[in-house]
Amino acid sequence: MEKITSPTGAIVSENPKLKKVAIQGFKASFHEIAAYKFFGSNIETVMCETFRGLFNDIGNKKASFGIVAIENTVAGTLLPNYALLRDSTVKVIGEVYLQIQQNLLALPGQKIGDITEVRSHPMAILQCQDFFENYPHIRLIESADTALSAAQVREKELKGVGAIASIAAAETYKLEIMNAGIETNKKNFTRFLVIHSESDQPVNITNPDKSSLCFHLAHRTGSLASVLMSLSDNKINLSKIQSLPLVGREWEYFFHIDLEFDDYAAYINAIEDIKPYVHELQILGEYKRGLKY
Repeated sequence: MEKITSPTGAIVSENPKLKKVAIQGFKASFHEIAAYKFFGSNIETVMCETFRGLFNDIGNKKASFGIVAIENTVAGTLLPNYALLRDSTVKVIGEVYLQIQQNLLALPGQKIGDITEVRSHPMAILQCQDFFENYPHIRLIESADTALSAAQVREKELKGVGAIASIAAAETYKLEIMNAGIETNKKNFTRFLVIHSESDQPVNITNPDKSSLCFHLAHRTGSLASVLMSLSDNKINLSKIQSLPLVGREWEYFFHIDLEFDDYAAYINAIEDIKPYVHELQILGEYKRGLKY
């Protein structure tokens, strides 16, 4: 059994074998940066173009672990990832908070007046809208990944084309940082979930103090209020609640919630207390809270 003991969220493994970690994106993407922050350097990243591909690679045993962005302080929640998580056979074993600095990258020797097109992931573009309002001549093009956009600028020697990506991407693909820190909100953080295949060697989380779960509410008045009251009575902090439509049942919803607790017994008691009010309760994972700063 692998063992996680670090209060920072990093895995301290009893198995020195190189870990394969699936990420959405490419070399020097923010997902890869988050993977190294959580696991350390002893990993091999398995690069996936889409989040669905990431979950498929874990299901097909191409990777044992994965890093999945779930929310951003500027762009909001990545709703499709909740459905992928709920419908998969993975468990959440940790979380990573990463401050996101977006940078305008281009081939060396150019000025911003030379740039007519900038490519990046739609979330990155959204985070930098205010910057580009000052440069109306630049066309913003959505791509699959920040780092992939940077790689394409270098590989195809695209003059007049920029990319929004990380400092690591600039270093990896030998691009010039034309403008650093172009994100609108400087307190721009993304929360990533660390997931692990249930079919692999189990991971032991020492003293978990956070959990993610989902359920479908019983269709009667006051069900949600009863759930919230039960959590409060057991002194459980509800740190996030997210509703998603229940496909095939109009105007009914799945709820995904994150709970923080200091007393594991109280948390277990809270789970028992809410069971009469919910359907299809799934504990998606119990883990250590990630450091936010």
